[in-house]
Amino acid sequence: DDLFKINGGIVRDLATAIATTAPKAFVLVISNPVNSTVPIVAEVFKSHNVYDPKRRYLLRLFGVTTLDVVRASTFLADVGGDVSNAPSITVPVLGGHSGVTILPILSQATPSLPANLSQTDIETLTKRIQFGGDEVVKAKDGAGSATLSMAYAGAEFAIKILKAVKGEGEAIVTQSYVDLTADPEGGKKVLEEIGTPLDYFSVSVKLGPSGIEKILPIGELNEYEKGLLKAAIPELQDNITKGATFITGAPKL
Repeated sequence: DDLFKINGGIVRDLATAIATTAPKAFVLVISNPVNSTVPIVAEVFKSHNVYDPKRRYLLRLFGVTTLDVVRASTFLADVGGDVSNAPSITVPVLGGHSGVTILPILSQATPSLPANLSQTDIETLTKRIQFGGDEVVKAKDGAGSATLSMAYAGAEFAIKILKAVKGEGEAIVTQSYVDLTADPEGGKKVLEEIGTPLDYFSVSVKLGPSGIEKILPIGELNEYEKGLLKAAIPELQDNITKGATFITGAPKL
């Protein structure tokens, strides 16, 4: 709660400055709790009438979840015995950016998981990805949290955005916590897969010069991953409401 109150106020003020001076800017939100701070930015933009999909403003709002993606590939490479292989491993990480809302879709990893990886190993790896931040805090003995890795993740995402804006290379696909209405068709498909109304979700997105070009489907999940998704939804709903009502006031009962 303390982190939310402090960062929530900072993000609100930054969002106000952006909305009033540079509403067409690409806004990459990395301040935790991202599940709540992205809705804060959106609500501030709405209050200034600059959150309009027709003018493509909401296509440029991103919650940066790249740290989870980096951890997933790194930890999976570690399981395989050679962490230097991490850059060649891709694991989509969906949902949100804290604890149980982080959904590493290991069944969709490229290359595929090692054949000798047991279900217990998969569950242990999943928990490590979800709570990697706690591991860092423990290693630092309370003297700090993930800072260097967060900076790296932020830079990686920013580079993807810059390449997309300049139209460099082929389609750039990455994961980000976004407003699902940024691509109504793609967002609707994701909501059908989730089975529960949510305004925001970390999904695979195709980036282009305007920002979000397309929200991609979640794809096939195994039974374990379906259970992870089910467990994530209530917390995501609470996080989203908490962020939105920080700007709009108490929710109606």
